[in-house]
Amino acid sequence: MDLSERVLELGTEEALAVAARAAELEAGGRDLVRLDLGEPDAPTSPAVVEEACKALREGFTRYAPPLGWKPLREAIAREVSITRGVAVSPEEVVVHPGVKPGMFYAAAALLGGEDEAIVPDPGFPIYPSAARFAGARVVPLPIREENGFSPDPEELRSLLTPRTRILFLNSPHNPTGAVVSREVLEEICALVRERPRVVVVSDEIYSRILFDGVEAPSPLAVDGMRDRVVVLDGFSKTYAMTGWRLGFSVWPRAAVPAIERLVVNTVTCTPPFVQRAGLAALRSEPGEIAGRVAQFRRRRDAFVAALRAVPGAKAMRTQGGFLLFASLGGGDDRALARSLLEEAGVACVPGSSFGARGEGWLRFSLVAPVPRLEEAAARIGTWVRGARSGRGA
Repeated sequence: MDLSERVLELGTEEALAVAARAAELEAGGRDLVRLDLGEPDAPTSPAVVEEACKALREGFTRYAPPLGWKPLREAIAREVSITRGVAVSPEEVVVHPGVKPGMFYAAAALLGGEDEAIVPDPGFPIYPSAARFAGARVVPLPIREENGFSPDPEELRSLLTPRTRILFLNSPHNPTGAVVSREVLEEICALVRERPRVVVVSDEIYSRILFDGVEAPSPLAVDGMRDRVVVLDGFSKTYAMTGWRLGFSVWPRAAVPAIERLVVNTVTCTPPFVQRAGLAALRSEPGEIAGRVAQFRRRRDAFVAALRAVPGAKAMRTQGGFLLFASLGGGDDRALARSLLEEAGVACVPGSSFGARGEGWLRFSLVAPVPRLEEAAARIGTWVRGARSGRGA
């Protein structure tokens, strides 16, 4: 079959390939510390599961409205209004199966063959995939360690051109866990306001998981940006609902009819019983989320301390999300990740799978209890010392 270049140029998520290999090893009896997927290890709340079962029993098995079930859109609008500090109406909310459709809808709605999309590097690999699939040119925005893995507004200024249509932002950031400060965000938005064709596509999937009093402001709430921002979010991370595939996006109201057509042409709708589960999740007690965040903070603190004790290791102190970016002294991160998996029994993702600027780094997910994280660091330390001893011989 002669496949199209557009399909062949699509990227992928290397975390899924690492997970597949780890599953093979586990099936063969290997004991692995799995820190590969960005998937909470906690189960979905029993109340959420029960609501989905109840919905199934009540016949929520037919088509739903393409834009989403009205009660869920209303609840999402309330939640976004509270958490972002800006009034959002249900008519601006689009529900879809996971967050990735929102990325592709934004690319399809805004990009053409003469356009450019600026993407963070390192960054989530589906941003450039979606942009290329829409026929646009991808322009990497370096996310540098010396800037705390936050975008540099002056560097962004140098990349903006008359062809720029989309700027992808992600805060808290995957893979580094860095958060864009309000000051930097204001500078970025000032640059965008000078260019009427540029839209910020803001991936805020980790925005409820923050540490040490850090805030992750949304560009949606910045003055003059209300109609220049698409917010992407979902239920996977905050509510431990990765397999449910439930996401949403917030659009300028005038764009929603066009996005509805994209939904109709791709997925028709999001399963209604899953939407009922999402409504139950939004009604969760605030203490449930706070408890998960506190647990991730304890894990971060323990794993950073343990990794920093490994000779030559450098571990960034995650500000948000449950991801940790670390280096064992640079080198071929893909070979290193393979060796850690196959030889040390620790599954992680090579930083270069997130872009050229991730080379020499590794991404770990804080999705194991503290003792297992400390065990992972111990295994890494043993492997590093053995590898260096072997090279010295």
